[in-house]
Amino acid sequence: MTALTLAKPDDIDRVVRLVADFHTEEDITQDDVTRRAAIAPLLDGSPHGAIYLIGPGRAPIGYVIVSFGWSVEFGGLDGFLDEIYIRPAVRGRGIGTEVLISIPKALAGAGLRALHLEVDRENTSARKLYEKLHFEPRERYMLMSRKL
Repeated sequence: MTALTLAKPDDIDRVVRLVADFHTEEDITQDDVTRRAAIAPLLDGSPHGAIYLIGPGRAPIGYVIVSFGWSVEFGGLDGFLDEIYIRPAVRGRGIGTEVLISIPKALAGAGLRALHLEVDRENTSARKLYEKLHFEPRERYMLMSRKL
């Protein structure tokens, strides 16, 4: 079983590097100052989300970020799997599947009622994985965002 460790303030440099790698791969434009400012509160214990390191704490192979909200439709606390990243060199070994099985179980035990994620419609391999793990598309709904 792949280790999942709740990231702490001392992990900020490791997390920022991993997030920067993910953002580069996904063509997400964000500077390190903004990235660090978004990550730091989660490492400091913000109730709005959590970051888990995947693999050994000193040399993680990836991370998962979950943000928390509230849904009347789903009956209470819900989460949004904001980002999941595994280094390319270790992909294809079932690590993502392990993480996506263990995170919902752990969070359900803490009272989470639903876990959501966003996936590129064209990313068929990711969609196939998520559907295998019981994430279902909500065809009637479309995620919309407004930057403030």
